[in-house]
Amino acid sequence: MINNRLSLGIGLSPWPDDFEVLGVPWERRGKRTNEAIDILRGLVSGDYFEYHGEIFDLPAIKLSPVPSEPIPILVGGHSDAALRRAVVRGDGWMHAGGGDEELDVLLAKLQRIRREEGTENSPFEIHVISPQAYTVDGIRRLEDKGVTDVIVGFRDPYSVAQDTEPLGQKVAALTHYAETVMSHCG
Repeated sequence: MINNRLSLGIGLSPWPDDFEVLGVPWERRGKRTNEAIDILRGLVSGDYFEYHGEIFDLPAIKLSPVPSEPIPILVGGHSDAALRRAVVRGDGWMHAGGGDEELDVLLAKLQRIRREEGTENSPFEIHVISPQAYTVDGIRRLEDKGVTDVIVGFRDPYSVAQDTEPLGQKVAALTHYAETVMSHCG
């Protein structure tokens, strides 16, 4: 199934309205997400799986086909609960953007939680959005901090304005990045 080239990124919206419109209690969003991660892992195991939690209840079910390897789950978020969820239930963490100082604080918290959970020496992916990702030296600085992957974009991902940039400009920006940064990294 897709040659094991799929990673799943999950995160909780920080906006209560997103939960209200779906009829999901804001106070239970973390528990709901934890159970959903547990269910996903069970469903793609290839075995019969059932789940009886506080929120979800599934009878025994078996999915087929399933990937030959577990799907890596990357948990996004900047709250302490999100960071702990990434360490305890995920295979990595996704940064949603911000400044270098904030990133350093979040990385330190992640390392502390990994020590507390006894997972500091286990594989763990760290994907970040950072202005440093646009230079070779910046990539190396991020690597030194434990970052495994960078998320790059050439448009503000939080902009609600319509994207009117011509495709040719996008291709040129990606080509330039590939030639000046990617070709000099790892």
